[in-house]
Amino acid sequence: MEKNKRKPLQLVISRLGVGVEQTSKSWHSMNLDEVMHALKAKMDGLSSEEVQKRLQDFGPNELKKEKGKSPVRLFLEQFTNVLIIILLAATILSFAVGEAYDALVIIAIVIACAVLGFTQEYKAEKALEALKKMTAPTALVLRDGKEMQLETRDIVPGDIILLYTGDKVPADARLIEVMNMKTDEAPLTGESAPVNKNVKPLPEETSVSDRRNILFTGTVVVYGRGKAVVTSTGMNTEFGKIAKMVQVTEVEETPLEKRMGHVGKWIGILSIVVCAVVAVFGIHKGREILEMVLWAISLAVAAVPEALPAVVTGALAVGMYRMARENAIIRRLPAVETLGCTSVICSDKTGTMTKGEMTVQRIYVNDKALKVTGVGYEPQGIFLFEDKKLDPTKEKELHALLNTATLCNDAKLEKEEGKWIVKGDPTEGALVVAAAKAGLWKEEIEKEEPRINEIPFSSERKRMTTIHEAYGKSKMAYMKGAPEIVLEKCSKFYIDGKIRKLTDGMRKQILTVNEAMAIQALRNLGFAYKELPESTTSFNEEDEKDFIFLGIIGMIDPPRREVKDAIYLCNKAGIKVVMVTGDHKLTAMAVAKALNLIGENESEKDRVLTGAELDLLSDEEFEKSVDKIVICARVSPEHKVRIVKALRKKGYICAMTGDGVNDAPALKIADIGIAMGITGTEVTKESSDMVLIDDNFATIVRAVKEGREIYGNIKKYLTYLLRCNIMEILVLFLAMMLSGDQESAIALTTIQILWVNLTTDGLPAMALGVDPGDPDLMERKPRDPKESVFTRDVRIYLSAVPVLMTVLLLGGYFFTLRSSGLLEARTQLFVALVLMELANAVNARSLKYTVFKVGVFKNRFLWLAILSSLGLQLMVLYIPVFHGVFDVTYPKASDWAVAIGFTLIVFFSIEIGKYIAGRRRT
Repeated sequence: MEKNKRKPLQLVISRLGVGVEQTSKSWHSMNLDEVMHALKAKMDGLSSEEVQKRLQDFGPNELKKEKGKSPVRLFLEQFTNVLIIILLAATILSFAVGEAYDALVIIAIVIACAVLGFTQEYKAEKALEALKKMTAPTALVLRDGKEMQLETRDIVPGDIILLYTGDKVPADARLIEVMNMKTDEAPLTGESAPVNKNVKPLPEETSVSDRRNILFTGTVVVYGRGKAVVTSTGMNTEFGKIAKMVQVTEVEETPLEKRMGHVGKWIGILSIVVCAVVAVFGIHKGREILEMVLWAISLAVAAVPEALPAVVTGALAVGMYRMARENAIIRRLPAVETLGCTSVICSDKTGTMTKGEMTVQRIYVNDKALKVTGVGYEPQGIFLFEDKKLDPTKEKELHALLNTATLCNDAKLEKEEGKWIVKGDPTEGALVVAAAKAGLWKEEIEKEEPRINEIPFSSERKRMTTIHEAYGKSKMAYMKGAPEIVLEKCSKFYIDGKIRKLTDGMRKQILTVNEAMAIQALRNLGFAYKELPESTTSFNEEDEKDFIFLGIIGMIDPPRREVKDAIYLCNKAGIKVVMVTGDHKLTAMAVAKALNLIGENESEKDRVLTGAELDLLSDEEFEKSVDKIVICARVSPEHKVRIVKALRKKGYICAMTGDGVNDAPALKIADIGIAMGITGTEVTKESSDMVLIDDNFATIVRAVKEGREIYGNIKKYLTYLLRCNIMEILVLFLAMMLSGDQESAIALTTIQILWVNLTTDGLPAMALGVDPGDPDLMERKPRDPKESVFTRDVRIYLSAVPVLMTVLLLGGYFFTLRSSGLLEARTQLFVALVLMELANAVNARSLKYTVFKVGVFKNRFLWLAILSSLGLQLMVLYIPVFHGVFDVTYPKASDWAVAIGFTLIVFFSIEIGKYIAGRRRT
């Protein structure tokens, strides 16, 4: 059965027996004036004061959600483990038969352990909550006459919202203006075909699925754009009425959590069996049944890594929070784990590998190559031809080109706080700035030629056409897009103030100029226009022909400096980088060479593939060549899907970036779908596993490094925890088997075992979860996602180290037992065991390198944890009131000498082993 499949609203309502008319007013049947009056809304948006009042009246725009776990519930869940429940029951029984003091101490230690567990889980919960706030969906809203990007929860009835292709509708709203708008209402009505929208009032009895003038929460704009006034928010929307039916709370368990749960289960079963055998053996030797039950359960509690899945969850959640601070927001927990295995990154060029700060530098018009000066979005600069200044107002052809570039454009140039900024796409913004340098201001031109229709740009079409009402003239159509695509739609060109037929020779010349500009890393756009009869009432793709070509505008988008280093790091880490772009292949190659993605003199053969070339290849042919390809140019979203599929078939763990609504399918099938935080649509973000706040390629590489580090830390924690637990079981099991009397058979008491668990499994283990990674972390080949956590090095650690520690500890215990008695022997073992385990935490900082290479004091949290645990241990040893409780005495100098000696033997044995293994590798 398909998971989380939403039911169409109509079906759900019919099953509930509820009518479709749920709102207090029939917004779809009212005319626009009535709607605006009823909502007390204004076309330039509500004021900030009015918004605050409405937020108080209507509440936030969100569906009521199930409450998360409260801190109290989280704390109480620490006691739901079966072993803890049995231990507490046995402790209460012990209390009943007169062992009150011991029982209280055991309960206190168990509570202390629960506090540690609670702290870790609470921290993870808070990290996830913070991430949810960071990934909150946003919407473009008019407030106080200004466009603002706001969280959708802050939207109120009466707000004016602006929606473009790829936007998710944030609230139920009545349309005010539409431009070829279509929405996907399948999540609401089950209707798979996009729905055309308009602003006309409808009969009151019109059903939800037929309300063409209403936008519904959760639906998606798949084409065109529009403006609407919000009518209902939160639980008052159509979705809100059936919120309880559509809300599903799903806790996603990562593959690593599942594996750790499986590992913990089998280790637990083995530990419980051993503990049970030891308990039976102790009872056979004459120990009391209740005492041995308590002792065995305590050993099981200390030995069983029941917290392994929780530790993994905590490490992943905290890792997600750390990544968010590095501008990478992880939307799904398993993505953290997968990031560490990433073997190929398919990245967009514009704005991700480059700065996304477009500046027009070259213009080809009237068969002349012009230069444009100026940088950024400042509308200051001059136009040069053969290094001589031109007056753009006297150049008819240039004026016509810039006029077209400004009108066939959705970006705005505004001045805020003394600084010029572009609102909209940076490429379109650069065109508006270039026109402003020539004295053509968009607001003024749009008043003279208001837009009445448009065919929006899409990755498939690679062009955009707008229709304008030209006063005193016929209607005009303006087109911009990839030069070769625009040229295909043209039959004439404008030169020397005249319109001439576009010959094959002229086409070749224009394409040659386009290639020459592309080689200079310029992003080129071609422009054309067409006069339409005044009687024209509609314009569609079939009418995009017989245009008049005007020229080409070339923009520079400089590569990000940090991306060059990031690509170098990827090469060292065995991660393949593929540039995926809609730009010309020569532009892509120029940028790739600047970033050292390909060599300066490297041939494009087998390294560069265009979308047109990909169309000619079968899937099998493409799979054979995909290993060598590093640049995919002039590609569409469908091509992206093929690229991901081919790479995954070859065994790559693939990360793919995207920003447009049509990129969503590629992001969904990629192992890691990466959406752009700045330019990405809401649909793309929702389809992704990770959102880049800064749209920067280097951020992806930092996230991969973080993913590797998190997995490494989980492995360190696991190795440290298990080798200490195995040692504890071996020591106590063998002491029971080898001792000659029933007293000495219990090498450590119930309270001592639980205390060791508290001081060594708690703080030091948690500190390993935030340990810096190995120095060569990004020089290793990507990890196979199917690789077992129990790699060869881990297996050695879990066999050799516990045996060495057991031999030393038992030797010291039996020697002291014979020479000084049971109390001294227990004290000496108690001291040596804790000291040895704390030193082991330092060893665990790297499973490959010596601690001296990774930096002994680099993890200050670990040292704080060790010092805290050591302080607690010294408190028990040197405060007399604890001696009776813990069955210890003041340790002698010889006890410390033995403990420190054993600890150093184990510590340096591990470090020397790592050093020798490292020498063999080299």
